[in-house]
Amino acid sequence: MAEREIPEQYLDGYARLLADVAATGRRLTRDEIAARRALGERAAEAGHGLRALVSAHLSAARAAWPRDCDSVDGALAAVQQAVDAFAEGYERAQRLAVRQEVAARREFIDDLLYGRSDLGRLAERAERFGLRLSHAHAVAVARGPAAYDEGDPVPRQVERALISRFGDRSVLLTTKDGRLLCIAPGHQSEVLTHFAKQAHAATDGGQVAIGRAQTGPGGVVQSYEEALSSLEIAGRLGLDAPVLHAADLLVYPVLARDRQAMTDLVHHTLGPLTAARGGARPLLDTLTAYFDAGCVAAEAARRLSLSVRALTYRLERIHKLTGANPADPAQRYTLQTAVIGARLLDWPADGE
Repeated sequence: MAEREIPEQYLDGYARLLADVAATGRRLTRDEIAARRALGERAAEAGHGLRALVSAHLSAARAAWPRDCDSVDGALAAVQQAVDAFAEGYERAQRLAVRQEVAARREFIDDLLYGRSDLGRLAERAERFGLRLSHAHAVAVARGPAAYDEGDPVPRQVERALISRFGDRSVLLTTKDGRLLCIAPGHQSEVLTHFAKQAHAATDGGQVAIGRAQTGPGGVVQSYEEALSSLEIAGRLGLDAPVLHAADLLVYPVLARDRQAMTDLVHHTLGPLTAARGGARPLLDTLTAYFDAGCVAAEAARRLSLSVRALTYRLERIHKLTGANPADPAQRYTLQTAVIGARLLDWPADGE
């Protein structure tokens, strides 16, 4: 902003003040300094640039410089005091504006992810942050070994990577409960894929879950909850894939929806394993490795550091105790579903 565009109100009394100080050699009073600070705050709130404001002060000082001044040092000291007070007020207003913006952003994000606000009003506020909630959106959530807040190095690193790759694409990157979040339009899956890659690297191998694209103001909440649920399921099942897609894990919420039925299935199908020497855990781990290996005995044995013969013995023992044969396709489904349920329910408990 050019000097001529700075309204004179922000230089009010400045020339008279300079002349009086030059004539008397006094310093600025506390009230005079406070007045300059207040002018600086108002100039910041009006959106004027600090560089142009300082330039305007220097130009005004040059124009009003006392010709018969006996104390050049005194006049310069007055200019320094006035400009310093003005800049202090300006910076104080800027810091307050930043805090208010951060608070407004955090409040919006909380309302968006918890669905606590009126949806119409929420959609209006979302446009301020580049989101159009009438469109479909998807949410990716990344967790790492530490908790992250906005402004931390890791979120800033990921944000820079996204901006350098995609620029401004109506993407919102933030943090929630120590996790990194990326909210992107539902048709821009490449944005969330790149976020997952960058977040995995920036968090030293953290895990990322991507929810399905959902439509409408409540779609962000649904996608966010799917991503969180995917991370929880991964933790329970020991899934260590760096990127999880909620669409690929839909079977698990379905299985866990009726907790009582799942509990009954686990105890009825796998309960007899508790009678084995050493408890149910070794045989349950055997079933888990066997199913994860696609029911290939050699691969399951390798994963368990067992011989194929030892693995076969364990499978036979499971068949004898439960009455279900893991190698029989007709009986395998019940056993595999029960194994998944056991992992979701964290069964068996210690001592079983």
